[in-house]
Amino acid sequence: MSCVFCAIVAGDAPAIRVHEDDDYLAILDIRPFVRGHTLVVPKKHTVDLTDTPAQTLAGMMALGQRVAAAARQSELHADGNNVVINDGRAAFQSVFHIHLHVVPRSTGDKLSFAKGLVVRRDPDRERTGRILRDALARLQP
Repeated sequence: MSCVFCAIVAGDAPAIRVHEDDDYLAILDIRPFVRGHTLVVPKKHTVDLTDTPAQTLAGMMALGQRVAAAARQSELHADGNNVVINDGRAAFQSVFHIHLHVVPRSTGDKLSFAKGLVVRRDPDRERTGRILRDALARLQP
């Protein structure tokens, strides 16, 4: 099996399972940014945002919300959470099975997701808006 998440779902690869139901699996990240860093993985394989049904994404987010609440209400004492989907190689996706990162945060933890981020200005925001509106109009709902 070439997809590590599919292997974990099938029980053929190890993982620390946090939650499991018929459609989703929540596991601890093997290379966590912080304690409690959890991945929400749909059991049905899709690669990224472009081929994952909206209903699947909504279910991932609902479970991610529950994991985030658990991180706040448990002895992890999270003050907040980063909830992130890395969509494609350019966005740092490294496992090509859609998944949601839930990263518990504590005030002052010094973890920076946007370290080195440079604020840029779009020279033609109206045109950019038009490009996206036109592309959205061509997509199937």
